[in-house]
Amino acid sequence: MTERVALYLQDSHDLRDGLDYAKYAEEKGFEAIWQAESRLVRDAIVPMAAYAAVTQKIKVGSGVINNWTRNIGLLAATFLTLDDLAPNRIICGIGAWWDPLAKNVGIDRRKPLLAMRETVEVMRRLLNMERVTFHGEFHHVDNIELDVVHGRREPRNIPIMIGATGDLMMEMTGEISDGCVMNYCVAPEYNDRAVELLEKGAKKSGRTLADIDRPQLIVCSVDEDHDKAIEYTKELLCQYLAQQPHIAKASNVSAEVINNIQATLGWPATKEQINKAKHFVPDELVHKITASGTPAEARAKVAEYVKRGCTCPILYPVGGNFKLLIDTFAQS
Repeated sequence: MTERVALYLQDSHDLRDGLDYAKYAEEKGFEAIWQAESRLVRDAIVPMAAYAAVTQKIKVGSGVINNWTRNIGLLAATFLTLDDLAPNRIICGIGAWWDPLAKNVGIDRRKPLLAMRETVEVMRRLLNMERVTFHGEFHHVDNIELDVVHGRREPRNIPIMIGATGDLMMEMTGEISDGCVMNYCVAPEYNDRAVELLEKGAKKSGRTLADIDRPQLIVCSVDEDHDKAIEYTKELLCQYLAQQPHIAKASNVSAEVINNIQATLGWPATKEQINKAKHFVPDELVHKITASGTPAEARAKVAEYVKRGCTCPILYPVGGNFKLLIDTFAQS
């Protein structure tokens, strides 16, 4: 497989337990720990700071924040601050968010490609400690810089990686970013097209595919009991397939499965609704788009993603047995 492996944390655990998982992943040779920020539940920045404070070597990434809800100056200052806490260990993963959630909180995601392009350009220049004037369609700044008086004035080494799913965003990611945080709940074969688009975009900026890092979120349910691992995964999948249509589209899930799940789940979904809806998720779908099963089965499936272009698996533990997953993929 790959010697690079990372851990993905969301909100299914107590936040304080996440600090222990971060330290344990570092001890076991994991390269990075990524914090989700998708639903209206747990933001990424607070946990990232906590993980950075209790570790020494492991990288800490946002997987991913959106480019709509934070002013560009504040966004750059936030990552400058994280880099002060953990120099050269911070990764900015940023994505275009998704509807209907964005729309429901008043965000009009028009021209998402242009909005992302502007965000990355201004963010990169600010983190390079430049004085920036920029007037685009989405960002307007006049003669600003990161106003460091007490501390390091040098440019910050903070990779900017885009969480891309669709074809156009994927190609642009290859053109303008340091890497692509490739999505979860997709089959390994999805990566073939993604890598092709990233390479196409990279050529536009005079680079090659090797210049584009490609960490990938992978739902990973590990249990010594194969059936338990599959059941845990179904609970997660039914929520994502109902609430995030861009993931359902990328997963090529049938309309019948989606309709059955959506008819059962509310938003936010209750535990009772999830227990009913999970039975609509076919076993074959679990095996197709996740790495679920025994430790050996999970390792084999993750290896498939690596063979199809993933440079660093970001393992999303399902079922609560976080340490078993870390042990399964331990690098030391």
